[in-house]
Parts: sequence; C-alpha cells; structure tokens
Amino acid sequence: MRADARRNRERIVASALDLFAARGCAVSMDDIAREAGLGVGTLYRHFPDRRALVEEIAVSALLRFRDRIAELRAVPPGEALALAVEHCAGEPFALIKSLAGDGPAPPERLELQAEVDARLAELAAAAQDEGTVRGDIRPAEVIEIISMAVCRPGARAGDPVTRVVLDGLRARP
Repeated sequence: MRADARRNRERIVASALDLFAARGCAVSMDDIAREAGLGVGTLYRHFPDRRALVEEIAVSALLRFRDRIAELRAVPPGEALALAVEHCAGEPFALIKSLAGDGPAPPERLELQAEVDARLAELAAAAQDEGTVRGDIRPAEVIEIISMAVCRPGARAGDPVTRVVLDGLRARP
C-alpha cells in the first residue's frame, strides 16, 4: 500500500474511533470521512461498508488486548486481571459487541477473540488459584462478568460499574 493511502486509512480508523467514542455507534460514514478530512469516496475505497471499518477496528483492538495480556504475565494474577480490565475500558469493545447481531463474523476475528478469551480465562484461573478472585464462579463466567462491565458505551477503568464489578469478583477472607 502506498504511504499516502496507508495514512488515509489510519486517519479514517482514528477518526471513526474518536467519533464512536464521542457519539456512540450511530455515526455515519459521511461524518467519519468529514472528521478524517477526506472525501467519502476515499473512505469507501478503503472500506466498502461500515461493517468492514468496524471489523478492522475490532481486530486492531483485539490484537492490542492480546499483546497487553501477554505483557501482564510478569504481574501477579489478581493485579494483572485488574490491569487487563483497565485496558479493556479504554478500547472500543462496546462497538465490537455491536457487531454480534450484524451477521457472521470473519474467521480471523473469531479466532482472535477465542485466543483472547482463552488467555483471559487462564489469567482469571490463575487469580483464583492465587486467592485474589472468587473461586465460586468458573473462569469463563469471570470473563462474561468483566465483559458486561467493559463492553458497554462509556465504560471507563474507574467508573462505578467497573469498580463494583471488580469488587464483586474479589475473594473474601
């Protein structure tokens, strides 16, 4: 890809992320093109439809999260799980979750999602073994609960919902 085309694509994705964060999922492709300072034709040359744009954003966010989980292996499991949740709150996971009802997901994203979920479940299990996360729920359920907190519009690391969810997952003496 030419350097200018790559820059345009990056501007489109960055603008889409900014607008989705500010206004939610109902942002139009015209708004995204305008925010990126590009014509709508340029946007559609890179992304034939809204779903293609959101899929690219989803894969990018999942790759960042996978890498962050790998970095957290050096941290005690309970702390690592809290840091993973903090990372999630800064990602467009609500937008990604909105894709679920829009038809079948591409295999690449499904494989990446399964990998991320497996790594996160391993982290949750390690935190349970460590005694910092409740042991009365399965690791997969821990992930579902965390997902409810961070895969919603406006999720932030320190917001009340996220704090209450993390507090509820802590093991009690």
